[in-house]
Amino acid sequence: MGIFSTTMYQIMGRDRPHAGAVSPDSPFLIPDFPQLKLTRNDFDPPFCEIEPTGEWVDFMAEQILAKVKSHGLIVNSFNELESSYVDYWNKKMGPKAWCVGPLCLGKPPSTAALEKPLYIQWLDDKSEKSETVLYVSFGTQAEVSEEQLHEIAKGLEKSHVSFLWVLRSKGLEILKGFEERVKTRGLIMKEWVDQMEILNHNAIKGFLSHCGWNSVIESLSANVPILAFPMMAEQHLNARLVAEEIGVGLRITPSSGSVRGFVAAEEVEQMVKELMEGEKGKAVKRKVEEIKDTACAATEDGGSSWHTLNFLIDDVCGKSFSQPYSDLSKNEEFLSCQGGHDLLAMHTN
Repeated sequence: MGIFSTTMYQIMGRDRPHAGAVSPDSPFLIPDFPQLKLTRNDFDPPFCEIEPTGEWVDFMAEQILAKVKSHGLIVNSFNELESSYVDYWNKKMGPKAWCVGPLCLGKPPSTAALEKPLYIQWLDDKSEKSETVLYVSFGTQAEVSEEQLHEIAKGLEKSHVSFLWVLRSKGLEILKGFEERVKTRGLIMKEWVDQMEILNHNAIKGFLSHCGWNSVIESLSANVPILAFPMMAEQHLNARLVAEEIGVGLRITPSSGSVRGFVAAEEVEQMVKELMEGEKGKAVKRKVEEIKDTACAATEDGGSSWHTLNFLIDDVCGKSFSQPYSDLSKNEEFLSCQGGHDLLAMHTN
């Protein structure tokens, strides 16, 4: 997770700004961030509830206690991307966050294969024809309903945009006939692909994504704008960051008007066209170019992540780990209201 979403979840537990929200879609203000308005639906159950309880809450309380007792938090991000939230976290929450990313930019070049993968050959062909391509992937964890898959497929088909869709075999069984109908401009991959290799291909000009944090960071590092279609975990907060806070992407809107729920094919079609061809799409592409340059600079010799990694090494080498991280006061209220009271008592005693 990035620092923005980590901070928002911690504020929810500590300050409970959602306590007065009359419905899951009622906006509420975030303490210390007056420009932000979130809804309970931006947070995954059960943490969107006024009084969250259950095994999952207890488990998360244990994780937070472990984090509080640790020396620090290494984050796959870079300071310029989330600077105000990094500063806030380090001053008012903790333990100290060390942003040393984007880690994907430190990946060694892959050894040249004897033959390019099918999807790279296909992208090469599109590039030679000066055709732009939308990359579509929703990760490996989220379960997309049969009805929703049909709507996504219909929207992609009606958009007339070329696309490369990584889709699990179960999804393909549901979409019988779709692959044949779009074969001239759509490629569906049913097995693992090298996502960074795809995103860095010059034919790729957009990413229809679930907004998992790794996908967000990889897309920005490759200079590819995002069309956010969040589904679970902290992805809805990542989508807020992408579309509203940073301006490096657009967002799919469910039919209900909420941030959660069923998305119609017409919305998919319209937003795909907007990202790839529209004026809003052009604006976010310009912003992504700026962010990409900043991301690259952060990991280079003398950049912010380069300096942070050096500071981290110096700090760790100079510390004794016989004592746990001592500043529990910032997180005590969070733990007590999230079912971690006994855990906190065990540690402080």
